[in-house]
Amino acid sequence: MSSAPDGRKFMSEPTGSIPAALRETMERLFRAVDAGSVLETCEAALVHLGVRGELHWLPPEIDDQLPVPGRLSLAKDPQSLQALALVTDPSELNETINAELTWLGRLAGTRLRQLSETGRLYEAISRLAMAERLQRALYAIAELAGTSHNMAEMMQSLHSIVGMLMYAENFYIFLYDSATDSVRFPYYVDTMDQKPPLPDESYPLQDMRHSLTWNLLQSSQPLMGSVEELARQLEGRFALVGPACEHWLGVPLLRGSQVVGGIAVQSYRTDTHYTRHDRDLLNYVAQHMQTALERREAHAELERRVADRTAALRATNRVLRQQVLQRQRGERLQSALFRIAELASAPESQQNFYAAVHRVVGGLIYARNFYIALLDESGQNITFPYSVDEIETVRKPRPIGNGATEYVLQHGKPLLADRHAFERLAAEGDCVEAGAPSICWLGVPLVWDDRVMGVLAVQSYSPKHMYDARDQELLTFVSYHIANALQRKQTSESLKQAYVNLERRVTERTRALALANRDLREQIAERERVERRLMYETLHDSLTGLPNRTLLLQRLGQALHGYHADPNKLFAVLFIDLDRFKVINDSVGHLIGDDLLFQAGSRIRACLKTRDLVARLGGDEFAVLLEGISDAGKALVVAERIIAELHVPFRLGVKEIFTSASIGIALPGPHYQQPEELLRDADAAMYRAKDEGRHRAAMFDDRLRREVLSLLEMEGDLRRALSRNEFVPFYQPIVALEDGRTVGYEALLRWRHPDRGLLCPGDFLAVAEENGSAESIDWQIFEQVASQASMLAGNDGFVSLNVSGRHFRMPDLDDRLLNLLRAHRVNPRSLRIEVTERTLLENPAHVKRMLDNLRQHGVGIALDDFGTGYSSLSYLHQYPIETLKIDRSFITELANVNSHSVPVVRAIQVLADSLQMQVIAEGIEDEAQRQALRHIGCRYGQGFLFARPQPAEAWLGTISKAVG
Repeated sequence: MSSAPDGRKFMSEPTGSIPAALRETMERLFRAVDAGSVLETCEAALVHLGVRGELHWLPPEIDDQLPVPGRLSLAKDPQSLQALALVTDPSELNETINAELTWLGRLAGTRLRQLSETGRLYEAISRLAMAERLQRALYAIAELAGTSHNMAEMMQSLHSIVGMLMYAENFYIFLYDSATDSVRFPYYVDTMDQKPPLPDESYPLQDMRHSLTWNLLQSSQPLMGSVEELARQLEGRFALVGPACEHWLGVPLLRGSQVVGGIAVQSYRTDTHYTRHDRDLLNYVAQHMQTALERREAHAELERRVADRTAALRATNRVLRQQVLQRQRGERLQSALFRIAELASAPESQQNFYAAVHRVVGGLIYARNFYIALLDESGQNITFPYSVDEIETVRKPRPIGNGATEYVLQHGKPLLADRHAFERLAAEGDCVEAGAPSICWLGVPLVWDDRVMGVLAVQSYSPKHMYDARDQELLTFVSYHIANALQRKQTSESLKQAYVNLERRVTERTRALALANRDLREQIAERERVERRLMYETLHDSLTGLPNRTLLLQRLGQALHGYHADPNKLFAVLFIDLDRFKVINDSVGHLIGDDLLFQAGSRIRACLKTRDLVARLGGDEFAVLLEGISDAGKALVVAERIIAELHVPFRLGVKEIFTSASIGIALPGPHYQQPEELLRDADAAMYRAKDEGRHRAAMFDDRLRREVLSLLEMEGDLRRALSRNEFVPFYQPIVALEDGRTVGYEALLRWRHPDRGLLCPGDFLAVAEENGSAESIDWQIFEQVASQASMLAGNDGFVSLNVSGRHFRMPDLDDRLLNLLRAHRVNPRSLRIEVTERTLLENPAHVKRMLDNLRQHGVGIALDDFGTGYSSLSYLHQYPIETLKIDRSFITELANVNSHSVPVVRAIQVLADSLQMQVIAEGIEDEAQRQALRHIGCRYGQGFLFARPQPAEAWLGTISKAVG
């Protein structure tokens, strides 16, 4: 609100010129304590000014609207933002009145600003005071956790601290145990509750279901309000427990996000309610109280454990002290026994021995008065070889009487007697005390050779020294050793003589044992030499002197173990095979072959480091273990060095021999567990090197590993296939090229693999030949062909059966085949066997004999793959061959006009015609090849042009339809 010039005039006037009414208004305004007093003072000023109207407080949103006639805004309250406005008749206002009202508004606005600033200062002071109280409370809580107060005193202090911050006359703390689902009230103060819970008793939480404590634990949020408000908040989950309060406030104690208890205050006064500020304050303080409680509980638990540990240590210490005392007594006793044992063997006089025994006994018990009594040789008198007594200085020998010494001798057991015991024994007539009467007497027998030979006695003439059962037990125990010492003393001479005799015998025996020991050492040395030689021979090759397979596997196993422990310890295995060694051995003899192996081993050894190992595995196979290599390249460098060294000619006598080497390399990996696996893979890599042309090295890699695994899997499948009869014959027709008429069938091997489907021989036959199952497979096929041949061949046809050269190594192949035909009632003329040129080269006389026998029985003989081998014409007149089968490699090129196959096939046909042999062309796949063969004069053929191989069932069905 802007002030008018008149207002400035009024303000600039001297105080003395201001009317008294206005001065009073100013004084009242500056004495006003709130906005209401300012309003009342302004109303009084309006009366003095003669202005009729009403003063009102307008909200900010109304004051900010457009001016309204008759409503004049005098001042604004900065605290409530309300405006002090005058509502009057506009006609009442003139320039003078407006100026005075403006002046009055400026005074009222100034006072309202002063009151607002004073209110803010008071509020800041109040917040500061509350913060100070809160800080003092937190300090006090923190100090409580480290003080030595007990838990009850600490709880009372926490109650007092909360009372500093808010009304907390009724205050309690409860703790929740999740393990037992129970609540404990360690501190509970309530002016109205007549049955407060006990601080050391736990109450099941389910017993206080829907109580305020239960709801506080369940919600883990502060709860505040009257009973009615709490009942509305909890919506049916509220049950009043204890007296009804006017207002209740509770906050949880949290450990992380887990509720472990709570703090509650309650008021029974109608004029005392808790505010949100109290709730936030108590919630904040509760977390510090939880920390203090946890620290205090941890401190109390630590104190309890320390007290328990202290008590345990105190008990242990007490036991240890007892054990120490017992051990000290035991040590003294042990020392005494050692001393007695020493005395028995010491070269001292008898009197010195007795005096030393007295000193030993005196170190254990009171023995100022001590004597030893012994029976003489007659056993009728008692002698006293040693006696020390403060009253009876001399003890003379005496006949056996009725004294205490005699009582011990007769009964053979200790006697502990005081004056009353002596009087009782005397009254019973068992014992009469001899000599000076003692206050307490203790005597124990000295026994050796199961006889009581004397008495050891101590006595006291003063009541200060009384013997007890423990002294009796101790003296009895010592007496056994003293008796043994006495016995040893008495028999020392006989023992000395026995020792002399024993030493003489020991000397003689020692001399004899020394001679026997010398012979034994010589035998042991000879045996060790033989064992070392045998061990060397067991681990080394007799020809080359190199380590053998056994030693190689041992070193390889150690290297593999070191690699598994540290993969950086890389090594390599080289498998070396000399190329063409068999040819050299067979041509120049075994002696030169052995010399070649010896020199080859030496050359390989020269290519290696000292720590590397070269071993001969057998025949012409060597293996090398390279240790300490950094990568596979190092192994390849060594392998190339060995290959180059072995390629240099060998000078063996007057001959110069050339050879080379194929090397397989295998490196370790996590999947290798046995050294044999590495050697196996290196061997496989060596064979790949041979397959790639020899005189080279090959590394075993993942592809080769897969091939090896596939080979192993194939070998297992082959053996299972034999037991399951999975091998079957497929038949391909042999037809007349002129009209396509079927004249016979060739039986072809197929494998019905359960997973891979139908397999041809090229997929598995090489593996079968290596593992020795090829013959079993062939005979399984022979059996099936024999059972189907009659139906397929009919009256004029035939079935051709492939027989490999390995079968001709058996001496009775021809008889087995003929017996097979007889078993299945097959006409031998219906069977034709096919052999290759290589078969005829192996043991020609033996093969010719079997072929002649088969041919004489009617079995036809065909030479398979003619033209691909040696193609010697001697085969054709030496062996009973009636059919030539031209290999498919010649048939494929027939359609090519520039091919040399046409004259070759024509020459074969002319040769066969001149020898009156039948010619069958294999692999005819198109009509051009068929016509070319017909033009040459070939009459028979087979191939995909006519039919693919099919099982017997397919051809038997065709035959049935043709007959029908």
